[in-house]
Amino acid sequence: MSFAEEAVQPKKAASSADVAELLQWYANLLMIRRAEERLISLFADGEIPGFIHLGIGQEAMSVGIMSALTPADTIASTHRGHGHALAKGVSARAFFAELMGKETGLCRGRGGSMHVADMSIGMLGANGIVGAGISVALGSALAHKSLRRDAIAVAFFGDGALAEGILHECLNLSALMKLPLLFVCESNGWSEFSPTTKQIAFSLEKLAAAHAIPYARIDGNDVVAVSTMARESVAPIRTGNGPRIIECTTCRVRGHHEGDSQKYRSVAELSSLSAHDPIRLAVDRLAEAAVSNDELERIAEKIDAEIEGAIAAAQSAAPPDFARAIADVYTARGV
Repeated sequence: MSFAEEAVQPKKAASSADVAELLQWYANLLMIRRAEERLISLFADGEIPGFIHLGIGQEAMSVGIMSALTPADTIASTHRGHGHALAKGVSARAFFAELMGKETGLCRGRGGSMHVADMSIGMLGANGIVGAGISVALGSALAHKSLRRDAIAVAFFGDGALAEGILHECLNLSALMKLPLLFVCESNGWSEFSPTTKQIAFSLEKLAAAHAIPYARIDGNDVVAVSTMARESVAPIRTGNGPRIIECTTCRVRGHHEGDSQKYRSVAELSSLSAHDPIRLAVDRLAEAAVSNDELERIAEKIDAEIEGAIAAAQSAAPPDFARAIADVYTARGV
């Protein structure tokens, strides 16, 4: 189903509480967007080692899903996980330091873009293996249930992971054991460099039905729609009713990885992406609620200052200490 075929939901008048929440979501969306835009130039300047996979255009899913979670809840991410990390609460300073390979990073600069993790806030990590985070989230959900924690786990994955056996196994296990697990598919229509329609012979909706797992499909670029569905899905999960699946339709603006020229995509498709920009959609909602441009500009200025401060701190930080890095991998003889 294309965005043109998606049902348009009527918008209700926003209350003051709604506006305050939407402003916070807008700030979170903008933080993710501006952070990744800076990563583009940092990567081009050689200040970020390895590869980076940007989620520009997909920010609403990170912010919307996280709005339904508590600090005790856990998430497992993907190789395109910057938005998940920042929305879950990872600090900008620790985030940029990690991607720039510095000792002050989340993982002391040893993990980089595809291994951002912060256990203290329930961010179980990004993952460079397609679909691998799903089983990490499943294990976390089992721990929550076994230890009787008031918490759930969330597994983020792209539609390119639908063909991975680990997803099918985890759907089965989570349904059998009624685990507190929310599956979130970020369906951007691409499996690396190929359309998902040429890779997958089934739909996630039918796969969910085969496991008797409740399923919903929404516009993943509308932060309000994502948040509403996330809350509706999380509530029954918390009360022991087993897993649920949300498929979020979205658009991948940048290439599979930074530096991908995207010659496999049509000009018409690429030129239409701005129409589905989650930040523009959020701004439209705020405009309807009579929020001024001056207020939005103040939010943007604050975010830009935070990001620039984080980058400056990372640039002046020390690289990882080799001896300490070795100690994390090998045990000294005689110990």
